[in-house]
Amino acid sequence: MTSPNRQVTTFFSPILVSKEERSEDYISVVVDILRATTTICTAVYYGATIVPVATLQEIRQAKQQGFPIAGERLEEGFENADFGNSAMEFMTERINGIEIVQSTTNGTKAIMKALEQKPKEILIGSFANISALSAYLIEQNCNVEIICSGWRSNFCLEDSMFAGALASRLFKAGFTTYDDSTHASLYLYNEAKQDLWAYLEKAKHIHKLRRHHLDDVFPYTFTLDTCPIVPKVFFEEGKWKIRKTEI
Repeated sequence: MTSPNRQVTTFFSPILVSKEERSEDYISVVVDILRATTTICTAVYYGATIVPVATLQEIRQAKQQGFPIAGERLEEGFENADFGNSAMEFMTERINGIEIVQSTTNGTKAIMKALEQKPKEILIGSFANISALSAYLIEQNCNVEIICSGWRSNFCLEDSMFAGALASRLFKAGFTTYDDSTHASLYLYNEAKQDLWAYLEKAKHIHKLRRHHLDDVFPYTFTLDTCPIVPKVFFEEGKWKIRKTEI
């Protein structure tokens, strides 16, 4: 039976994630729109399994063990990396069935933070999978926490706006909130939704990526439902992996 009081909570940065013990089960949704979770959704949609790690040492070890590696630090790719952190690089059938180890400045660290809290499930969110994600969450009898990766522990516009977009869909299905950050993200999304891209031109990270000539992925990033899947974090073979779950 579905609870009539399922709650949505939003954290604008991983460092704000509460450590207090929850009295009810909840699902965490990790968001890093520019670029990690958009990239993960794309890679999983094309058949890859992603192994998220937090540190450069883990990336080096994975490379030494023969695994393909992906990601970045401060917009710079890793030496001898097989992939960067652009979704465009993963739009290929050649990654189908491959396990790729990924580490990024913000997104994979947010996943690690979510794991520390031991939620019922950890899912990956982006505009690329927002309809599949919201449909899956609506089917679960569970509260939802949205963890925005932000930029180096700070608030960022694009992740928070996505939180509002997701919350809007959940509220229409009967979710509620007493959380100020969720109300703020919803207000932000409602202000911007008529011309989302024009509003996002205000975002600092947009301009940072543009300066590094990493803006080719922008139109794709803010297009809805290009990847109709729900990536989920699983523990398998002694490590955390991300692959699609059944909707």
